[in-house]
Amino acid sequence: MKWILLPMILLISLISTAQQAPQSPSEFLGYELGTQFTRHHEVVDYFKHLSETRPDQVVLIEYGKTYERRPLFIVYFSNKENIKNIEEIRQTHLKGIHGENNSEKAIVWLSYNVHGNEASSTEASMQTIYDLLTSKSEYLKNTVVVMDPCSNPDGRDRYVNWYNQYKNTPNNIDSDSKEHHEGWWSGRSNHYMFDLNRDWAWLTQSESQQRLKIYNQWLPHVHVDFHEQGVDSPYYFAPAAEPFHEVITDFQRDFQVTIGKNHAKYFDANGWFYFTKEVYDLLYPSYGDTYPTYNGSIGMTYEQGGGGRAGLGIINDLGDTLTLNDRIAHHRTTGLSTIEVAAQNANILNEEFVKFHENKNYKYKSYVLKGNNDNAEALRRLLDQHQIEYGHATQTSIKGFDYGSRKSGSFKIDTTQIVISTNQPKGTLVKVLFEPNAKLSDSLTYDITAWSLPYAYGLNAIASETNVASKPFENHTMLEEKKSKLSDDTYAFLSYWTSIKDAQFLAELLKEDIHVRYTKEPFVLDNQTYDRGSLIITRADNTNTSDFLKRLSHISQKHRIVLTPTATGFVDKGKDFGSKKVKPIKPIKIAVLSEKPTSSLRFGEIWHFFEQQLRYPITVVDSDNLQRTDLTKYDVVIFPGGTGYKKFLDQDKLENLTNWIKDGGKLIAMGGALQGLADKKTFSLKKKIIKSDSVVDLKSFDISQREGIKNLITGAIFKTAVDKTHPLAFGYNKTYFTLKMGNDAYQYLDKGSVVYLEGKDRNPVAGFAGSTAIEKIGQTLVFGVENHGDGQIVYMVDNPLFRGFWENGKLLFANALFMVD
Repeated sequence: MKWILLPMILLISLISTAQQAPQSPSEFLGYELGTQFTRHHEVVDYFKHLSETRPDQVVLIEYGKTYERRPLFIVYFSNKENIKNIEEIRQTHLKGIHGENNSEKAIVWLSYNVHGNEASSTEASMQTIYDLLTSKSEYLKNTVVVMDPCSNPDGRDRYVNWYNQYKNTPNNIDSDSKEHHEGWWSGRSNHYMFDLNRDWAWLTQSESQQRLKIYNQWLPHVHVDFHEQGVDSPYYFAPAAEPFHEVITDFQRDFQVTIGKNHAKYFDANGWFYFTKEVYDLLYPSYGDTYPTYNGSIGMTYEQGGGGRAGLGIINDLGDTLTLNDRIAHHRTTGLSTIEVAAQNANILNEEFVKFHENKNYKYKSYVLKGNNDNAEALRRLLDQHQIEYGHATQTSIKGFDYGSRKSGSFKIDTTQIVISTNQPKGTLVKVLFEPNAKLSDSLTYDITAWSLPYAYGLNAIASETNVASKPFENHTMLEEKKSKLSDDTYAFLSYWTSIKDAQFLAELLKEDIHVRYTKEPFVLDNQTYDRGSLIITRADNTNTSDFLKRLSHISQKHRIVLTPTATGFVDKGKDFGSKKVKPIKPIKIAVLSEKPTSSLRFGEIWHFFEQQLRYPITVVDSDNLQRTDLTKYDVVIFPGGTGYKKFLDQDKLENLTNWIKDGGKLIAMGGALQGLADKKTFSLKKKIIKSDSVVDLKSFDISQREGIKNLITGAIFKTAVDKTHPLAFGYNKTYFTLKMGNDAYQYLDKGSVVYLEGKDRNPVAGFAGSTAIEKIGQTLVFGVENHGDGQIVYMVDNPLFRGFWENGKLLFANALFMVD
């Protein structure tokens, strides 16, 4: 019997072993990788398969869900011994930020498909992990790999579903074919049309917020963000182009070269074209290469030619056929090469990771901020997400650089002010996000050149060259929590108007049919001063509102608004509550234009603002349906920024729009939408024209390119003047710092120039602006209102909602909605 039993045991053992062998992507999916695009749920299934067949090597973690409820997940994997001790390895590595260098393992994070229509990278991720678990397993001996196979599942599935719907069978490589031309809303962005590769620092999107929580649990030595570019471009890999931010260490620079040379070895052997040190710089802090770099990683972008145009295959302008298989092969190669180099250099990566987090002795040791409490609280929430340490001041005076006056001196401070030191593990990130002005080694950049958070959050700031003494806040809120006392014998309840939090409170009151008034003039009551825009909620206005006090109490507590009760409408100074200067705020119906000529990014910012911040309903109207839309149903129409408005707003559309405005409608025109309204007889908006020099100075092509930047403003911050008496500026002081993205320039309005650039000191306070562009924008409009019949046009030359992170612009947009009438 024993001789029969032994073969059976061996057979069972062989079957068990075979069941544990992971399948290749092609075997698992049922088609050859590269012949189809894989939907996100199938990608998830493959990685689950790997974690189930190799549980001692692969761990899958679902770290969240997208807005459209698709799973966000990572896998971390290594050899069996490392996974057995993975928590010890992770904790030992993280001690490096506190100066302990006991780690012997390299940690590499590979991120794929943050732009949904750059879809080859997720396909490559499946082949890459399979190869690392099988033929390249020696790389995992001293390396732990964290892999995010798809950072943007909503965008990826949007692209894959679109492509599968429109492609020919078999696929057509002719570049004119429909399958190579996505529509207005491509798969690049997430659900709210945000570019997630610009959101690492600002964390406006759910995907970014959830990813950072788990990223901070690893803080890898190396982070790679896999992308795609135009179909005619060869592959790009590190080293990056200038400008490099000055905080990037020599080692971080040099190691990019080390990795790049290793990639080049494989690309040269295959005869593949590539380029380095061009286009993709390391400055703007919210990318998937720069943000990890400012946290101690070797952060890199890899760019494969292809993107949404390439499909399964396309003939590019060189006459070559670029296939999905080609794109997968290139990304697979650089992914494996990255792990190979990290494995060979684990010791030095650990040594340099510790050095990076040592105190850098930056010029500014502390940043001290004060101002609007709600904006300060919003900033503190962002700091918490980044795990940046901060406290409140314990000294009364400091010397430093004042962001508002742009001068150095001595300043008094108090214990309510936020102090953020660069002497902390996240000190380099603090410098990058808070410094008054980033140093540029080259003015030709890929993105904006200014983002300083004190300006973005509308806070007064001092940058000090000394360590300012501070203590942690005792609780999360800036102010002691207070509950509103609401009683039946109250005449009215009063609330200030100073931040987007107040606008959120108002929006919910209007949705709940609670009647609200606001004051157009300051008033004093019970020794309290209420500035323009302050909200007044009277019992008399709400006599027919069921459960008025109960609902008002609930809404005020939800938004942490402290209502001040008053027994009278008779003010001590200013206008009484029955004055014409105290006006009711009516619930408004809002329509937002979408599709061309709007930019999907600019539309998405508005969509996200209403749904995720203001939480107020809108109707989305496609541009093709504008003429068929009954505009009388809407109080407000919003034209997001974009290109092509001049052609889009033909005579018939302008006539319909003008009649609606005259009858009481309000148009909010943003960015490029102003191009379609300027210099028309109907409206008073006029472009500013600068006479150019008629002398032609011939230069070489390279010099001409450099000369061209004189006309550019690449995301620079300017100090503007504000007419704070105008409803558009309620809640603001006499200055506002605007982020200017271009050199569009419009003359002052005859009446209604609310925020504007003056003629003196036209240079930006931060960022790059060319000399010609600076001359052009002097004495020009930034935000203004034109009255037209019974309605208004709100002109927004700059974008107060840019990428959702310019916190101090959001109240201005809310004013355009609710206060301007």
